[in-house]
Amino acid sequence: MATPAAPPPARLVSIDALRGFDMLMIAGAGAVIHQLDGKTGWPWVNAVAKQFSHPAWFGFTFYDCIFPLFLFLAGVSIPFSLSKAIAQGTPKTTLYRKAFVRLLILLVLGFLDKNAPIPFFDPHHMRLGSVLGRIGLAGFVSVVLYLNLSSMKRLGVAGGILLAYYAALFLIPVPGFGAGNLTFEGNLVGWFDRTYLPGRLLQGTYDELGLLTQFPAMCLTMFGVFAGEILKGTTSSPAAKFRSLLFAGAVCLALGLLWSLHFPIAKRLWTSSFILVTTGISFALLAAFYGIIDLLNFKRWAFPLVVVGMNSLTIYMAYHFIDFGHTSKLLFSGLYQPLDPKWHSVLESTGALLLVWLFLYALYRRRIFFKA
Repeated sequence: MATPAAPPPARLVSIDALRGFDMLMIAGAGAVIHQLDGKTGWPWVNAVAKQFSHPAWFGFTFYDCIFPLFLFLAGVSIPFSLSKAIAQGTPKTTLYRKAFVRLLILLVLGFLDKNAPIPFFDPHHMRLGSVLGRIGLAGFVSVVLYLNLSSMKRLGVAGGILLAYYAALFLIPVPGFGAGNLTFEGNLVGWFDRTYLPGRLLQGTYDELGLLTQFPAMCLTMFGVFAGEILKGTTSSPAAKFRSLLFAGAVCLALGLLWSLHFPIAKRLWTSSFILVTTGISFALLAAFYGIIDLLNFKRWAFPLVVVGMNSLTIYMAYHFIDFGHTSKLLFSGLYQPLDPKWHSVLESTGALLLVWLFLYALYRRRIFFKA
């Protein structure tokens, strides 16, 4: 008599909810909070609002960890998305091919996102670096490593990349500036982009989504894979998984802060200390969401976030091509027009965010999910 197959593991709501939280920040919630600065007269609101803008160069705010969190979550999903194929004995070449196709799709979508309308007759103004391209590349590399190396070896690879990046920025001389120059004009990342990356550079002298920064950025996804393995593990209790996530986060955060004493935290350069600090925060956020939603089973409050998290790629692209702000103004400006003009932009952005969610909810109700 055949043994019945084990039921597939239940989907972790916490992962979708955290992805939704992250995407909501990208899709307008962060902008709404930032616009509250100086409007309420409450110092604590101003302090929170200031956390939703990026420092000019060195330094760190909460908003700096939003994109790194997305890279981290892309890694968390890998052990779950590949488990069935691995259990069925799917050849590695097939899995490589799927990951590579996903990379190509994200590269194309990223190029479209950063260049539309595409300057076909002026290629020098095309930008090659993109958020989606970075996610695709990090995901592809992480899949290859996941299929061929143990957890400890993959962590060793990530640590080696961060050390190599650190050494490169301090030891390789930049013409006209020398080695170890981390200024806007003289850093190695900028020189490398100006020399080898064609097209338009976001910052003019370099592009923070350019060539060299790809390497430390992909470590976030590698660390995310490790977090996914913790959550997917069958030998640990949910409480033990929660503690493991918190411990990993504390270790990464401590190492990042210690490293920042010599290698400053800088999102624009994706410094190794920045990677570890944002990884630590990502572990902590995942632990918090997992603990509240999946461990304590408080799930209802997370439904609005899950709606966003299930269609994150959709809203990322839709926000670029659909003017939700204009629609919000047409629909809601009659309601807030009598109020103090300083609140108009806040309320318009809030209305746009509501429209974004309703759009995603309509897709969710129809079980329409767009994924690469």
